[in-house]
Amino acid sequence: MSEDFVQIHNLSKLFSSHSPPALSEISATISKGEIVGIVGPDGSGKTTLMRLIAGLLLPTQGSIRLAGYDSIQDASKIHLITGYMPQKFGLYEDLTVVQNLDLYASLSGVSGPKREAAFKKLLKFTGLEPFTKRLAGALSGGMKQKLGLACALVRKPELLLLDEPSVGVDPVSRRELWKMVQDLLHEGITVLWSTSYLDEAEQCNSVLLLNEGHLLYSGKPQALTQRVERRVFKLTNISSHRRQILSRALRQNCVIDGVIQGKDVRLVFKTPTPSALNLQELDGNSEITLEPALPRFEDAFIDILGGGPGGESMLAKITPSINHKSGQVIVTENLTKKFGSFTAASHISFQIQRGEIFGLLGPNGAGKSTTFKMMCGLLHPTEGRASVNGLDLQKAPGKARAQIGYMAQKFSLYGSLSVSQNLSFFSGIYNLSGEVQKKAIDEMIGIFNLQQYLNTAAESLPLGFKQRLALASSCMHHPEVLFLDEPTSGVDPITRREFWTHINGLVEKGVTIMVTTHFMDEAEYCDRIALVYRSTIIYLGTPDDLKDSCKTQENPSPTLKDAFIKLIEEHDANNPL
Repeated sequence: MSEDFVQIHNLSKLFSSHSPPALSEISATISKGEIVGIVGPDGSGKTTLMRLIAGLLLPTQGSIRLAGYDSIQDASKIHLITGYMPQKFGLYEDLTVVQNLDLYASLSGVSGPKREAAFKKLLKFTGLEPFTKRLAGALSGGMKQKLGLACALVRKPELLLLDEPSVGVDPVSRRELWKMVQDLLHEGITVLWSTSYLDEAEQCNSVLLLNEGHLLYSGKPQALTQRVERRVFKLTNISSHRRQILSRALRQNCVIDGVIQGKDVRLVFKTPTPSALNLQELDGNSEITLEPALPRFEDAFIDILGGGPGGESMLAKITPSINHKSGQVIVTENLTKKFGSFTAASHISFQIQRGEIFGLLGPNGAGKSTTFKMMCGLLHPTEGRASVNGLDLQKAPGKARAQIGYMAQKFSLYGSLSVSQNLSFFSGIYNLSGEVQKKAIDEMIGIFNLQQYLNTAAESLPLGFKQRLALASSCMHHPEVLFLDEPTSGVDPITRREFWTHINGLVEKGVTIMVTTHFMDEAEYCDRIALVYRSTIIYLGTPDDLKDSCKTQENPSPTLKDAFIKLIEEHDANNPL
């Protein structure tokens, strides 16, 4: 029988008498030597719970015991046996890799031969040996997370707390991080892993599922997944637009969730009675079929929270239809960007059709964001050109940018300004004024439920609302082309679905969308994908084409994540550095 290493009893945390509790009457146990996932929507209390367990916050009510120590009376002892990697990158970007390790070793009281031995082990463990002199700010997303993990392990902890360690990290680096953490179990370390990637939670020994401060589920992820058995199906042989099919299906009372999966649509029903769905209402094609699909932990997660956000987009409803002729809207020709002797993007060429969702995928540091910025006119290419609706972004930047909406990878709004001030500022940048400006702002406030945050500084918003504000600010002028650089990074699955409902609806109005993402499931929504690696495009095609190219006898039905990793590994094998 496993040992109860962490005991949480009747735990509540109240930050203000004017707001609901961050956590309310939580009771749970965590076994020693296991990986425990903490999941839940944005603002559900995940980070608060981690900080309470680490002894960094005091509970309003209840108790936490860790290895027999009380989190209030023995906080200093708990600090000695825990390692904590916070959600925000807690390292110093102007220090090198080894200088960051030195700092954390000093703070942890690790010195002399013990420090030297720890550094040698951790640098090898994380693969950071060749990069000891590189500034932390110059590391890729995956390498930053590995350095953060190394700093949390400088003094070997009994409990390791990882708050969203894989946010913004590509599938290859996520797999490496996951393997590293699993290896820690062999050393007797217990791991708490907060994540918005539910495929990671599915691999944990157990999960704690929070919502609005309440614990909805505690146990094995497989047991929760069983609640949706015989309720998950896939629509195949779709003849018309799959985005329209998904929207119609989500309006049916019998359907609680749905996502696009390549050329198919995956649905979760309220009960094991899919016959309640009228297939002919969805698609006039008599060959459309409904096939059983294996349930996933994410299906059960959405189900226990009451279902997804539905298929209606108010943003799309207020967006004028674009009735121009079909054809190429975005064209890149041999786009190349060099920074000194380093080539960040090399001879990137593709075309994007009107009303298409085009995905730019690739590992951290592959050249996606550089390509993205050149296409938006934010970076001047060393060679090549990019155009929007025939307008060269270098020769006519003003006219071209007037047709573009841009949502940056890192929160690009003004953190010290309120939500209301940001909306006013960005609507002004897009030349909206008077009643037109007021109407646009009011519409975005209503669509994205920003009413309660109008006077809140943007930097203080929950992550999901930061992303909503950023999307609202990029759409107020109804652009014909929308560039979305990792728009759902770090947000929960329900918020991701909300964003993709808007994206699908905008595309149906004729808006052309280019998106980067590390969520392979949402890359399935793209009409075509360009896989960028080592500054060049190594694959261009539909999501299904990409998966089909990686089928093997051992894996006849690869996921997009499987295909992504396989193509990267094959490219490395065929093109060694």
